[in-house]
Amino acid sequence: MTTPCDLLFSPTSPFVRKVRVVAAETGTELTHTPATASPLESRAEITAANPLGKVPALRIPGGETLYDSPVICRYLGEGTAVYPTGADGWRALRREALADGLMDAALLARYETALRPEALRWSDWTEGQMGKVANALVAMEADVRAVATPDIGDIATGCALGYLDFRYAALDWRATHPRLADWAEPLLGRPSFRDTAPA
Repeated sequence: MTTPCDLLFSPTSPFVRKVRVVAAETGTELTHTPATASPLESRAEITAANPLGKVPALRIPGGETLYDSPVICRYLGEGTAVYPTGADGWRALRREALADGLMDAALLARYETALRPEALRWSDWTEGQMGKVANALVAMEADVRAVATPDIGDIATGCALGYLDFRYAALDWRATHPRLADWAEPLLGRPSFRDTAPA
């Protein structure tokens, strides 16, 4: 019996969720080790797995550890429908990069408002990051395409939109991007997304 990979994870991280969705979609069993990363301090249990002090990190059989989400997802999904080939494959990777960029910007904006002391907050920084989120949503809506089986671009996009639902509900991206909302509804209703939703 093959030893399952062990995922260092935080349940609210959209990048961790991306890994967990890929694992679910490919039928890959994972064990889960909670590890809360912080942008303010180094935590030994995380830096031992990832020198950058970030999750996700995946311990694979043989003792090696992979990081971060694009590498882990490729490890779990290589050779499956998650990673198509040819032109569809490049499109999927481009959409993953866009969704990852949205998540990065949204996280940076949240750190500015949730972690930085109010007197030191930089509103121009937050507005700049949220401008990236807005641009990404426009590009996502322009590039929706119905698919029977989600690829890495679909999965990353779903996780990015789910993070906005979780941390930026007032943004109400569905109202301003109805085509994207219609596309996302069945995706976010899949068991892989329902079972990994942050709480």
